[in-house]
Amino acid sequence: MKSVSIVLLFAILACVHGESEELPLAKPCNATACQLPDCRCSDTDIPGGLQPRHTPQFVLLTFDDAISELNTQTYRSMLYGRVNKNQCPIGVTFYMQHEYTDYTMVNELYNQGYEIALHSISHRTPQDFWRNATYDQLMREIGDQKQQIAMFANIPASTITGVRSPFLQMSGNNTFKMMKSAGLTYDLSWPTTRFTNPGLWPYTLDYRSTQDCVVSPCPTASFPGSWVIPMIAWTDLGGFPCSMADACFFQPDTEEGWYQFIIQNFERHYLGNRAPFGFYIHEAFIRPRPHVWRAMERFLDTINNINDIFMVNAKEVIDWVRDPVPINEYAKKECRRTVPSACTGRSCPPLFNPANEKTYYMRVCESCPRNHPWVDNPLGL
Repeated sequence: MKSVSIVLLFAILACVHGESEELPLAKPCNATACQLPDCRCSDTDIPGGLQPRHTPQFVLLTFDDAISELNTQTYRSMLYGRVNKNQCPIGVTFYMQHEYTDYTMVNELYNQGYEIALHSISHRTPQDFWRNATYDQLMREIGDQKQQIAMFANIPASTITGVRSPFLQMSGNNTFKMMKSAGLTYDLSWPTTRFTNPGLWPYTLDYRSTQDCVVSPCPTASFPGSWVIPMIAWTDLGGFPCSMADACFFQPDTEEGWYQFIIQNFERHYLGNRAPFGFYIHEAFIRPRPHVWRAMERFLDTINNINDIFMVNAKEVIDWVRDPVPINEYAKKECRRTVPSACTGRSCPPLFNPANEKTYYMRVCESCPRNHPWVDNPLGL
């Protein structure tokens, strides 16, 4: 009787904390049943059965964390005005946290045609918080951030479809349960060191993933229609894998060294199965290192002048995988168009946050909030 009471107590506590019963394991992928555009098995095969020479090489340049006036100056210098060889504007994806973000700059980046995606409200430490986060906690940290960005940056919530977990730390099935509820299409948090040559193409979680779980826990259940863009690891100068360029341990220390470092990692994709090449980095790493900045610009200049390479937003990669077409067709497609979003920039008075006892200065589009927006009160009501 006592053991039954203990089981009941744990069940009650689980409900209180927003946890649910363990979901059943996903089944091995049935390639016959799992067909595009809505389902894809996790494998290295090129979508649509294309040969590498007919496959567009996508480059995903992404930046993480707060968007500020200072780092936007870097983006203006490095990115604005760039076009691919087909004369369409390049794409870049920003995984932004709320804390310290200038929402007028978010609006500016959106109007440049870049993708705005989620990276949590607080980006709190320690990493264990994200490892053990419940579905409810993730909804408050990430699900609620979608409307927060839409409100303060004055951009359509429907354009926010992707997420990257802080510290690349997913919460297993809870992360994808949250994504479903929040109306998110894809995750770009999951590193792979096993599927790098050839690289693992984006896939859905209708069936069991074959991707290696580098940062546990990883999802084990079925989440039909939820996409994963694998973070295909780079190899540093010591032969060690790194998921983000600025996290590589053995790095070059010259411009030429960095340029060759980028090219070598890129060529593994371009000369292989052309899985999307991820260039994942933080602006704070680039700004104080002119040699890295110059090497990056040289790399972008190089790829922007090659016919079969396209810098795109992460969402555009998913769009292509759902409907794969060869290079000659893709290059002729209409360029991405962004409906401009107005922003009457306002500098808000100092707002005190009792949760962390900090005072914040915010810049927003339209109206200032009454209180500092935070977890459990994302709109600052």
